[in-house]
Amino acid sequence: MKVSQRLDSIAMSGIRKMFDMASPDSINLGLGEPDLSPPRKAIDGMTLAAENGLNKYGPTAGIPELREAVAKKYSAYWSGLKGKNVMITPSGSSALLEVAMTIIDPGDNILVPSPGFVIYGPHAKLAGGTFTEYRMSGPGFQPDIDDIQSKIGKNTTAIVINNPSNPTGSVLDEETHKALLDIAQDKDLMIVADEVYDSFIYEGKHNSFLPYLDRSIVVGGFSKMMAVTGWRMGFLMAGDDMMDALIKMQYHLCASPNMPAMYGALAAMPDIESYLNDARAIFRRRRDLIVRRINEIEGMHIEPPKGAFYAFPEYDLDIKSADLAMELIKNGLVCTPGSAFGSYGEGHLRFSYAADEEKISKGMDILASVYTKLRKERR
Repeated sequence: MKVSQRLDSIAMSGIRKMFDMASPDSINLGLGEPDLSPPRKAIDGMTLAAENGLNKYGPTAGIPELREAVAKKYSAYWSGLKGKNVMITPSGSSALLEVAMTIIDPGDNILVPSPGFVIYGPHAKLAGGTFTEYRMSGPGFQPDIDDIQSKIGKNTTAIVINNPSNPTGSVLDEETHKALLDIAQDKDLMIVADEVYDSFIYEGKHNSFLPYLDRSIVVGGFSKMMAVTGWRMGFLMAGDDMMDALIKMQYHLCASPNMPAMYGALAAMPDIESYLNDARAIFRRRRDLIVRRINEIEGMHIEPPKGAFYAFPEYDLDIKSADLAMELIKNGLVCTPGSAFGSYGEGHLRFSYAADEEKISKGMDILASVYTKLRKERR
């Protein structure tokens, strides 16, 4: 059977590879899946909607009430945001694919962060385009402005920005935010801003691209916000003209999002900040634990990530991150090699601290034991 060259040219995600190789009793710090319970109102709202017969097709862009609720929450970043600027999507990942299919023509090139989330480049290829990695540099993993400028070519059409970042947990600073906007304006480029972790910032503030929808599309999601990854619920925000095109794209992808889940998310939105305050406190404690434990291991180092729920330490052994991750899997700890996130991710590992503190502690015990043993063997 024939498989398209576009799909055949894309490797399976390194995150999923590690997940699939793990034994059931492994300590899994590989997936960014919050272990928290969703808001009770979300579960009750979805259940009630299903019981009341709201199981049919809905509006392609999502129910108006939820579009308005998202606009109300995110108007904190831009007071001009309206419900018409919001489209509910079947996951943040599908939103990003829809954006790629909407703005990329064959031959177009987009710039993607490295280390950066694994789907940006493949989405460009599925849309018929190409991608070029730009470096996330320094201890704060900020987009390297000089590197970005050097890689803009005649076919470059967009820059993908992930803020806060998966896998690094970095948060975009104001100076870099302004520099990226200046580049987009000067070079007539679109900014695709993946901001699905905006709810999880522990120091500093979120510098969103929402005030600049004339030049950006912003992607968000309920999966992390409400700990409902299995519901596959996301959203995107765009200017009026671009929104029309994105709704057309979504129609051809799915017709409409999950109806009961939309009502579940809607029910939870009025009290979501209280829920998130509690969630941030939990993740901050876990972040502090995993950072402390990693920095206690000779040869490993990490600066405290300011956002998301990932630790991305560097290490000093001359060993590929995929090989190091494999050694850890053999010893019962699942993580993700830095190389899965692009060429500039080599020399790092990614650990998710979306797991509880007991699992994090056990995982760090394994990491310390395996890494210390490897250092002794390689001296």
